[in-house]
Amino acid sequence: MFWCFSSMKPVLILVLIVAIAFSVIQLYAMSTQKDIETYPYKLVKEYEQFEVRSYEASLFNSVKLDTDQYEEASSKGFRILAGYIFGGNEDEQQIAMTSPVAMTLEDSMTMMFMVPKEFDKDKLPKPNQSSIEFVEIPSKKMAAVTFGGWANDNKIEKYKQKLIEELEKENISFTNQFYYFGYN
Repeated sequence: MFWCFSSMKPVLILVLIVAIAFSVIQLYAMSTQKDIETYPYKLVKEYEQFEVRSYEASLFNSVKLDTDQYEEASSKGFRILAGYIFGGNEDEQQIAMTSPVAMTLEDSMTMMFMVPKEFDKDKLPKPNQSSIEFVEIPSKKMAAVTFGGWANDNKIEKYKQKLIEELEKENISFTNQFYYFGYN
């Protein structure tokens, strides 16, 4: 076997550069995430496979989408709502991004961005798109199962079914209203 170290050196340098770039991007993403306002909740009870959370009443801007497919709804909904918060409103005012991006899991999905606490419903600028509505969500208790990686229709359905099975196993009653919360 013949090793050519001179040709391995550029490959090693390239791998090192990619690793450093990846680390810098991850650190930047983590640092920007800490400044994003999140949907406040308190942990009520932790189970082995899920947890029960109590969410505060909050105001959301939302858009109803004529699909039950996550990939289609998430792209279209995000584009509409991001347009509003990035200045697509009568005042051309930018509004801070919040987390998570919420989606109802129904025949017609609704995507929602939480409105930062500094805004009152009456003082928000009017959206340029008539499909955007403001919705006040009352405080509520929800069961949550978490997963990592990129979401898609199959993954969301898999974890929704897992949550249903776990709730039934624990004899916890629940409504048939489900949400997907995307944090990153």
